[in-house]
Amino acid sequence: MGRQVQLLLCAVQFLTRLPTPPLRGFEPDWITRSARYFPLIGLLVGGICALVLLAASQVWSGWVPALLALGAGLLLTGGFHEDGLADTADGLGGGQTRERRLEIMKDSRVGTYGVLALVVVLGLKAATLATLTPLSAALALLAVHGIGRVAAVATMAALPHVSDRADAKYKPAPDGVKPAEVLVAALLGLWPLLLAPPLGALAAIGLAAAFAVAMALMARRLIGGYVGDVLGAIEQLAELGALLGLAAVLA
Repeated sequence: MGRQVQLLLCAVQFLTRLPTPPLRGFEPDWITRSARYFPLIGLLVGGICALVLLAASQVWSGWVPALLALGAGLLLTGGFHEDGLADTADGLGGGQTRERRLEIMKDSRVGTYGVLALVVVLGLKAATLATLTPLSAALALLAVHGIGRVAAVATMAALPHVSDRADAKYKPAPDGVKPAEVLVAALLGLWPLLLAPPLGALAAIGLAAAFAVAMALMARRLIGGYVGDVLGAIEQLAELGALLGLAAVLA
């Protein structure tokens, strides 16, 4: 049990800016082993965003509660996944060779493709949330944050890691993410869909999977697998797909 608590805290430290106790005896493979808890951290972030939206909806309507909820998520994670989305869009969109794409992705500067990706994805999220009642939007936020992390964990198990950078955000353990860990992640991250209409849950999973698989296949074709930035892009696109699917039914 103590080991699992350490892995849970490792997941919190890796994915968010939330304060946690120091990890004693940290080992690099803890990040990979803690992937099973990534969706649980997503639910934590999504739950806080949902509370912000519900509180803001008591004062404002329309886009304001949605934007404040998205802003809360950015503060909690430090834009971790959004940074990956922007870097992936720049690298895959602007590079002509595998090496050049990876070089662009590790550049801290954001290019045109990255800006456009952020504007479209965040804009669609805000617009979609604004079409829902506050309670439905709060449920959607909770659910899609879990789904997005499940998609990222599944990608870690399905694709090879291709970065050998010493300063890479994520260095996988030699044995990678195991199928049992993906199953645990799915169970932890998908249960909020039980609170949604069955058709909405199916639409959320279907669109999230379609967006995530499309991104994963593109990354495999263009760079041979995934890096940390690709995981961020897949998480964001899966969130967006899940939100669009839920909203199509809840609205």
